[in-house]
Amino acid sequence: MKRIAIFPGSFDPFTKGHENIVQRAIPLFDEIVIGLGVNNKKQYMFDTESRIKHIQSLFPNQNVVVEAYTGLTVDFCKEKKAGYLLRGLRNTNDFEFEKAIGQMNKDLNDIETVFLITDKEFGAISSTIIREININGGDVSQFVTNLNFLIINK
Repeated sequence: MKRIAIFPGSFDPFTKGHENIVQRAIPLFDEIVIGLGVNNKKQYMFDTESRIKHIQSLFPNQNVVVEAYTGLTVDFCKEKKAGYLLRGLRNTNDFEFEKAIGQMNKDLNDIETVFLITDKEFGAISSTIIREININGGDVSQFVTNLNFLIINK
């Protein structure tokens, strides 16, 4: 059976920390589907198409695909026949939050959650903080690769 992992998130934007988690997970799975969760009620800084192109540009010729989805992540996992959820952990707060979600996903769909601890140089990177820096005119290039793919929603 093919080992397929879903790496879900809004990825607004996809940071070097996210990139690091995926690069380290590539040897662990036959395929990684980066699931770009879309919530029509949420206002994103970067549009869906540019986020997808941005992420795709980071993993050429690798066992990584990028797809947008709506609804429950466990339903997306069923659709993709994924047996694993991939999550990155920066700190104990992330662990407590992700543990609860992982246990619920196990109950809902018998899906295993695989945690990778973020490399220390990426531990402080947060999409929320990067958006705030960007909104206020700061340079976020040290936190996000290939910025030219990202289009800010006005």
